[in-house]
Amino acid sequence: MASDGHYMRLAIRLAKRAEGMTSPNPLVGAVIVRRGKVVGSGYHRKAGLPHAEVNALGRAGRDARGATLYVTLEPCDHFGRTPPCTDAIIKSGIKRVVAAMKDPNPVNNGKGIKKLRRHGIEVTVGLMEEESRLMNRPYLKFITEKMPYVTIKIAETLDGKIATRTGDSRWITSDSARRYVHRLRGSADAVMVGAGTVVRDDPLLTARIPGSRQPVRVVVDSRLRVPLNSKIFSGMKRSPVIIATTKKGKAAKRFEGAGARLIFTRIKAGRVDIRDLLERLAGMGITSLMVEGGGELVAGFLEEGLADRVLFFIAPRIIGGRDAVTPVEGMGAARVADAIEVEEVRMKRFGRDILVEGTIRRCSRG
Repeated sequence: MASDGHYMRLAIRLAKRAEGMTSPNPLVGAVIVRRGKVVGSGYHRKAGLPHAEVNALGRAGRDARGATLYVTLEPCDHFGRTPPCTDAIIKSGIKRVVAAMKDPNPVNNGKGIKKLRRHGIEVTVGLMEEESRLMNRPYLKFITEKMPYVTIKIAETLDGKIATRTGDSRWITSDSARRYVHRLRGSADAVMVGAGTVVRDDPLLTARIPGSRQPVRVVVDSRLRVPLNSKIFSGMKRSPVIIATTKKGKAAKRFEGAGARLIFTRIKAGRVDIRDLLERLAGMGITSLMVEGGGELVAGFLEEGLADRVLFFIAPRIIGGRDAVTPVEGMGAARVADAIEVEEVRMKRFGRDILVEGTIRRCSRG
């Protein structure tokens, strides 16, 4: 007979099918097992649609009575866009619930577990908790810190350049690496660049994968210098554009007239206050953000301790030149001992390119 871990792994795999689709809700998968046989399974597909447990119970039908439910997150016990999952579980006759982790959302946070136990259902919590946390890092940060989970994406050469001294940057990485980036955009709530990147590269910043969800596009432009004929202002019905700035007046009204939304942040060192901006984006329900440049914006996130994860796509090319563009600008560390540490490092190949991925070690920066 398969172990509890086997069925929880199935539930986690199911949850990941909806990656990028459930925000601001978490990824959740559920599997129902009776007498060693999977009788129902499901996952949360999109915010507002039935939760994983309800989908699994619907497939199990009467076979749910006396069965075990494996679920990657504590079942909810509150009314939101959908009724409480606890009520459906109790009504179904489920005998045992194995949950990977407790839900940190204050509206739930243990209430679901307590209710199930009050109705005589055996509940176990903590199986494969780390795996559940890893796939739901954006949700967990959003709920506990009221901030988006921030990923910094960089495509560079072996010598750490993202463009030549003339500003040419197309294309540093391979087609396969760029296709993966489009997948990443499709799984993020928003992508962000600085005004200089828009002026220099004129990016579209959409997810060019058939059927993909489109992210909100955010431009940090303290002085409102981005041209209104930039590509980023196309397709705003499918992929909205937000301009984060400190400048009000006629120039701001021109951007609003073009269909962009403006966010006026606090001013820090004469520029957009990034922390203030992130708090405002979280207030709009944005749980995950991918920052794609430029160097000053990336430096701001790193220096203020606002980045959670980094993705460095490294191509086997050497550009050279002291005036070539680098991915991280700002002041930088004065000593190697002060450098920002990256942990949980993983590597992946995309043809000739290498992706180095890791999380930022939390410290007292910012």
